[in-house]
Amino acid sequence: MEPSDSVAHKNGQRQRKTTGVNLQIETMKDRKMGGSGPGGEEEEAEGLLQWADSENRGPAKVRTALRNELWNILLLLFLYVLQGIPLGLAGSIPLILQSKSVSYKDQAFFSFVFWPFSLKLLWAPLVDALYFSRFGRRKSWLVPTQYLLGLFMLYLSVTVEALLQSDDSHGPDVVTLTGVFFMLAFLAATQDIAVDGWALTMLSRENVGYASTCNSVGQTAGYFLGNVLFLALESANFCNKYLRSEPRDTDFLFYGGVVFLVSTTLVAVFKRESERGQGKKRVQEETQGVLETYKLLFSIIKLPTVLSFCTLLLTAKVGFSAADAVTGLKLVEAGVPKEQLALLAVPMVPLQILLPLIISKYTAGPRPLDIFYKAFPFRLLIGLGFALLVWWTPSVKQDGGYPLYYYAIVLLSYALHQVTLYSMYVACMAFHAKVSDPLIGGTYMTLLNTVTNLGGNWPSTVALWLVDPLTSKECQGAAGQSCGSLDEAALCAKEGGVCATSLDGYYVESVVCVVIGLAWWVWLGKKMRRLQEESPAAWRCRVTQ
Repeated sequence: MEPSDSVAHKNGQRQRKTTGVNLQIETMKDRKMGGSGPGGEEEEAEGLLQWADSENRGPAKVRTALRNELWNILLLLFLYVLQGIPLGLAGSIPLILQSKSVSYKDQAFFSFVFWPFSLKLLWAPLVDALYFSRFGRRKSWLVPTQYLLGLFMLYLSVTVEALLQSDDSHGPDVVTLTGVFFMLAFLAATQDIAVDGWALTMLSRENVGYASTCNSVGQTAGYFLGNVLFLALESANFCNKYLRSEPRDTDFLFYGGVVFLVSTTLVAVFKRESERGQGKKRVQEETQGVLETYKLLFSIIKLPTVLSFCTLLLTAKVGFSAADAVTGLKLVEAGVPKEQLALLAVPMVPLQILLPLIISKYTAGPRPLDIFYKAFPFRLLIGLGFALLVWWTPSVKQDGGYPLYYYAIVLLSYALHQVTLYSMYVACMAFHAKVSDPLIGGTYMTLLNTVTNLGGNWPSTVALWLVDPLTSKECQGAAGQSCGSLDEAALCAKEGGVCATSLDGYYVESVVCVVIGLAWWVWLGKKMRRLQEESPAAWRCRVTQ
């Protein structure tokens, strides 16, 4: 559920997404940017109706309506918290794997775990259209997916230590870890579709606007629990220093699984989807068929302006891929404690809340992509700054760890990165809202958000994959030996030598990505800005004309 890509908000969709301080910041934001699937246009219309109703009814009646639905709001908040937990768990695994010296190709393989939120548009129409009417349109998907999430967490509580175990004979079982966490992310994405759809009818017209607040706050809290708390409890040093005990990470997974199972059972038994007869104005859900929705998506993609824009979205983040996907892992490789990196995300939460509010004032006009274009080169330069930070890190290390000023510099770098990332994100979301055909707004917005999300995920996977091939090592201490492969490295060690890195592929990638990014900014960035000059008719789906 792009700002984390590390954990960023997924307001309309927060991702990754991400590794390190979640310098793969696009994780949460990007993941959530996939949207909830078709039907969001109802939410836009009802938002306006909510505002009009609140103006007419007065603050006293609005407060009364809020109190009457407080339990529904709290339930939505809780469901979004549950959704964020598996995303946070998945985001913590790359840091743990890096501390166990897995290859970057393994990291690239594991990064496919973050793709379901980029692709959920493919099955969102199925979730919207197929259900058991007697059980409930949304509960038909919510209940089984949350049960499965709970069972997977119980499975991990028993097996995660063995899967992450490494010794001289073998490393962590990356394939099994990827399979399990991919299913967790797939189930969380499916649950997101169901919860987003349910939010529109669970709340009355007066309170439907609180759904987005529950979304952003709940997923951020859930990601924090699954990521920061899991990493802290997984670290014996952290527990000894701050908790004075050594709880196992499996305790968190076990109790998290139990919470999923118990809460899902309570929702299945006691919560009804519809509350007819209570006199509340509720949103009418879209009931468009599966085939009609897919045809609609295809007709949108065929529009020349949309096709050009999607192509630009799929290539815009290549220049940031090394900085976002690899930097955090390199810091862990250099010896920075992974739990300390995770904790640096905590002071960023107020900034992540305030930035969209501030930036939206500058993207509300007719040319929101101007902000995207202006922030682009600064984000590229910050990527180079990350490379310098990684290069400087080993020289700062002391016997007791890293000094306080080092973490302050990392925090400042991360904050600057967040400013540029959110500037681009908010501008992009504003443009999506500006050009989307209002008659099919939900489907249109979901398509553009999903493409934006995918445009951040595939470059990150490629960047991770290329680190090892671009890295050069030489055998020191054993004449005539090399380190071009694992067998050659083993032979070097057998002969008494040591494989030392002569050229780190991360630095090569950092420079190449910035060059590619600058080229994109000079030529394609201007083309993206010109799309703002297209008439509204150029973005209108012919099916609706």
